[in-house]
Amino acid sequence: MILEIPWEPVPLNSPFYIRHNHVEELIYEEIAKGGSLIRIKSPQKTGKTSLVLRLLAYAQSISYLTVNLDFQLAEESVFTSLDKLLLWFGANVTQQLHIPVMINEYYNEYVGAKVNCTVYFQEYLLKKVNTPIVLVLNELNRLFEYPHVAQDFLAMLRSWYEEAKHNDGFKQLRYVLVYSTEIYINLNINQSPFNVGLPVSLPEFTVEQIQHLAQVHNLNWEGKQGKSNAFELHASVGGHPYLVRLALYDLAIHPFQTLSNLLETAPTLKGIYSTYLRGLLAVVIKNPELAAALQQLINNRGSAKLNHIVAHKLESLGLVKLNELECSFSCNLYRKYFSSQNLEELNVWQFMKNLQQNNQYLGQLSNSDYITTLGNQRYFETSLNQVWSMVAEEEAPISIILLDVDHLKIYNKHFGWEAGNESLRKIANVIDDVTAYFCTVGTFSIRSARLGSGEFGILLPSRSDKTAFEIAETIRNQVFSLNILHDDTVIFGLAASVMTISSGIACSFINANLSPSMLMQATREALYQSKRNGRNTTSVSSTLNCGFLC
Repeated sequence: MILEIPWEPVPLNSPFYIRHNHVEELIYEEIAKGGSLIRIKSPQKTGKTSLVLRLLAYAQSISYLTVNLDFQLAEESVFTSLDKLLLWFGANVTQQLHIPVMINEYYNEYVGAKVNCTVYFQEYLLKKVNTPIVLVLNELNRLFEYPHVAQDFLAMLRSWYEEAKHNDGFKQLRYVLVYSTEIYINLNINQSPFNVGLPVSLPEFTVEQIQHLAQVHNLNWEGKQGKSNAFELHASVGGHPYLVRLALYDLAIHPFQTLSNLLETAPTLKGIYSTYLRGLLAVVIKNPELAAALQQLINNRGSAKLNHIVAHKLESLGLVKLNELECSFSCNLYRKYFSSQNLEELNVWQFMKNLQQNNQYLGQLSNSDYITTLGNQRYFETSLNQVWSMVAEEEAPISIILLDVDHLKIYNKHFGWEAGNESLRKIANVIDDVTAYFCTVGTFSIRSARLGSGEFGILLPSRSDKTAFEIAETIRNQVFSLNILHDDTVIFGLAASVMTISSGIACSFINANLSPSMLMQATREALYQSKRNGRNTTSVSSTLNCGFLC
């Protein structure tokens, strides 16, 4: 049997999928009801997307229409106002139903965004299809980051749900809300969609299911010894689907490795969960109250009474399990990993008390990107301001390169965040190697950083745009040569069937009329030009180019 890399979602008809019969049957019964609402809440990488795939396939098998709307694919600008959010929402739903978008014809600036959206669905979209529609709102937790628009959007969904009780049009909609975090938006109890409908929690794998998966991975886990292995893995990682499957996959591709060795290194930097655990640690570091709560669990031998809000936040991350009185680590892996992290020193207040002793560590933490180990945006901006005056004194040029991974959101959606992060690390290594080579020429060192998502910045003090263009093109070609496969059947118009990058360059001598932000803006405009030119290309600013044109 061909092994599957454990990235979500698990394909339909895959032998590596563990079916939760009771949960799926409840969902299938619920979507048969007009105006129904299903809430699927579970931590990241626990099988929500795989379950939704099967829900959509079932709906299509009974001739329902389906819409799978992913809020992670929405641009940042979509969340700046309720008008923009509802226009994006309406247009995307219409497009996925393959009918003409007619939002402008139903828009009246005097009645408000929610009324406009409601009228558009009721008077046009639902009448046009006249068929049950399963509407999946995926990664809804992205919306929770924007409470100024989330409150009205969620209240509108609740009003549609209530309207379906006496409105045949809205009975056509079956809502599926998919999210991974607790809702901390101030919602009126009668305006919230999170206290109605069918709540769904995904169960963890049992020991028997782990043993079955081991057989699917061609591991000889039969009989008492096999069950013992399954118990040992379950004791370490619980029944967390991703953690279980990653362990079995690693054992399958490394036949001489033992389960004991794998679990011994699991909570360390050399372990197979290193990247995943660092991601959780990054979240905890940004939230000192979570670090303090985990330290309390560690000090109390793994269980303690915690503030309810903090406890639910940790549960949303999958780090703890709750019971009536206390919460505890959800598995030994998390307990061992966080016990080794000295969380008391990661607490912000503790850092403030011991700033002198920890200054070097604090600087590294605040200036480094945890995924790629390059500098972060703060490091890049600080470096730009530092070298600005030095370059001016030398009367030398300064160049900036901005590189952006093409269609990274689509890649992450199709192959999973873990694969996307691994690709970013490979690209960061290319940037590091190329800039190190070119550092042999020039007065000042070249600085590189990951600025966010798939965007990287390279600062080249005392280098011309000709050198910058050579560096950018070298990086672009080497990234292409990494041959990171990108399924071009997912979206029409990909630059290539492998992962590519687009680049923008700006260069200038420093004068009184030029500021760092102006140089950055010119670079960003050049990057946008590369995107407009079809991606996988490099463009030089038309205004700040020192006379160099590619």
